[in-house]
Amino acid sequence: MKSIRFILLMAALATIVSCNTRRENEQTDLAVPVSVEDVRPQTIRKYINTTGTAKATQETELSSEMAGKYRLMANPATGRPFKLGDRVKAGQVIIQLEDEEYVNNIAIDAQKLNLEISEQEYEKQKSLYEKGGVTLRELRNSEVQATNARYNYENAQVRLSKMNIVAPFAGVIVDLPYYTPGTRVSSGQPMVSLMSYDKMYLEINLPEKNISEVVTGQEVVVTNYTIAQDTLKGMVNELSPAVSTETRTFKGKILIDNPELKLRPGMFVKADIVVASKDSAIVVPKNIILSSNRGKVIYIVEQSTARERRITTGIENQDQVEVLTGLKRNERLVTKGFETLRNDSKVKVIR
Repeated sequence: MKSIRFILLMAALATIVSCNTRRENEQTDLAVPVSVEDVRPQTIRKYINTTGTAKATQETELSSEMAGKYRLMANPATGRPFKLGDRVKAGQVIIQLEDEEYVNNIAIDAQKLNLEISEQEYEKQKSLYEKGGVTLRELRNSEVQATNARYNYENAQVRLSKMNIVAPFAGVIVDLPYYTPGTRVSSGQPMVSLMSYDKMYLEINLPEKNISEVVTGQEVVVTNYTIAQDTLKGMVNELSPAVSTETRTFKGKILIDNPELKLRPGMFVKADIVVASKDSAIVVPKNIILSSNRGKVIYIVEQSTARERRITTGIENQDQVEVLTGLKRNERLVTKGFETLRNDSKVKVIR
């Protein structure tokens, strides 16, 4: 009889242990797998996005002012004739037109010599006048002759300079029509096009709603899809105070620093204007915030349990949101698996 009671007691104990184990397994199976990250202070920026075409700050197309034989000059930096993409310095001769008859008619050497003689005669007359050797009229006549000689020499220099195609500013050759060396080209022919784009500008049109947020001097982050890994710095340089009645937008201009010439004139770019910024802020991904009738909600993990936190937010951009209240640094923020959580849900952190 005692052995029967003992057997029944052992069976009851086995049943109890089995139920407890099954309960624990069920609870383990019901734990929601989540990924978490520790909350760390960081910088957040609010942007206003716009797009447009980047343009060179300086550009020009130079044409021949005189007729002459075409001669493409050598680039001192390479030792070879100038070509597309070459950099030029301000005042550098790119193309020279040759016409011996035209140069001879200018007679630059004779004009220079005549200027020297006239200036010497004027100095002589001035010395004699001081001693009473010549009249004031004679002195004035010599002064007029010296002045005319100087004008003639300067005009000759101007006429002679028209035979050279000179870079008016430092830049890059972006167009260089081909002419056979030594062939005669007429006046008015396109010779070379230059652009300076180490600094560029972007004309923008912004919605009326942004007129109070955007001001001159704000930083701008500029990107292009061909150089997505590089970001360029810019600045809001000009803003129109007037709003278009047709488009409900206002115009502006952004200056872009392009020291390595990575951005090219004509490229389509994205410009993010920084209208607000805060350092050492509590920031969370925008997509993890849930909306409820109680407000905005996120979840953190405490000892394998999800805790619901209602938060208030501040600065936000396309991907991130600043949390003003409801979250502290070093707390474990749920970033994945939050969609089905409830307050006090059991979780399993899988990181």
